[in-house]
Amino acid sequence: MYRYIKGEITQISGTDITIECYDIGYMVRVPNPYQFTIGSKITLHLYQHVREESIELFGFATPEERNIFLRLINVKGLGPKGALAILASSTPEELVKAIEAGNPRYFNAFPGIGQKISQQIILDLKGKLRFDDSQGPVSPRLADVESALKALGYKTTEIRAATKDLSLDDQTTTGELVKIALRRLSKN
Repeated sequence: MYRYIKGEITQISGTDITIECYDIGYMVRVPNPYQFTIGSKITLHLYQHVREESIELFGFATPEERNIFLRLINVKGLGPKGALAILASSTPEELVKAIEAGNPRYFNAFPGIGQKISQQIILDLKGKLRFDDSQGPVSPRLADVESALKALGYKTTEIRAATKDLSLDDQTTTGELVKIALRRLSKN
């Protein structure tokens, strides 16, 4: 699994870009290829999609965009290309607002996404993505911590208060984050 790639853009097409890194050109599918310029040096946050007949790299400008993509591809009936189409035409903030508002018509505007998949996106992701003013979208690790606390019977308001200022650095494991949140909950 790849986390990110740093390199120089050498080619741009309608669905992907080529990034040269140590004399190897990697084809990476991105939401908006024409937002990049040939010759620029960039860092892309990656997702590697493996199927029987192909292996593809998907790249994103920010870790938050990648996290939302990962959530979208876990929706039943929605694959990487559909998720990429959604991210190409909307911002993460607009996406979260549409999900939380329960607005299936928002998703029907994207190619290949019908009423059934639109409703499934809302059903699967409502309450799991949110934007705080300072944090951006909820990370998958924080969502896992919240799910664990919910399974233990805590209320959403208690969980949000206990997880509000958790440090999500790479050195703290999800298990350690759950322990910290439980300590906070026991003090209240």
